[in-house]
Amino acid sequence: MSPSPAAVFRKAAIDDPLVEPLLRELTHEYVTRYGPEARLEMTRYPAEDFAEPHGVLLLLLEDGEPVAGGAYKRYDEHTAEVKRMWTHSAHRRRGLARRVLAELERTAAAAGYTRIHLTTGPRQPEARNLYLAAGYTPLFDVSADPLTVGLLPFEKPLAVLAPTS
Repeated sequence: MSPSPAAVFRKAAIDDPLVEPLLRELTHEYVTRYGPEARLEMTRYPAEDFAEPHGVLLLLLEDGEPVAGGAYKRYDEHTAEVKRMWTHSAHRRRGLARRVLAELERTAAAAGYTRIHLTTGPRQPEARNLYLAAGYTPLFDVSADPLTVGLLPFEKPLAVLAPTS
C-alpha cells in the first residue's frame, strides 16, 4: 500500500494535539527497545528546538489524521539534525518514512542548511536501513554489530535551495 494521494504535509508545534500519537508511539518504541530510561529522550529538547526558523516538525496527514512525521533541529550553523522520525504502527511498510525524510531534507535545505545529521539506536535496524537506502553516509563501521557501536550516526550533504516564503 503506497501513500494516499490525499496525504499532505503540515508543520506543527510539539504541543499540537495531532502530534500526540507521534510522541506516544515513539515513546513506547523507545521504552520497548531500550528500557524505561529511554523515556527521557522524548523530553530532552525544548519545544522551541523544533520550531522555525532553526527547526521544524512535520506531520504527514491522510484524511486529516497523522500517519507519519519527523522533525529537525539546528545542530550547528550549517547542519540540521533529524529527530522524532515516526510512522504510525498501522501504516508501516508503505514508504511513508522515506517520504517524511525527503521532505525534512527539502525543508532543511530551503532553510539554508547544507548538511543533515542524525543518529539512530542500535536496536532500530529498520531506521538504519532507511538511512542507508536514502543515501546517508554512516559514520560508523557498518560491518560491526550495532550493539557494540552504540548510537549510529549518519550524515548527508544537502543541495542549497533558495528559501521559500
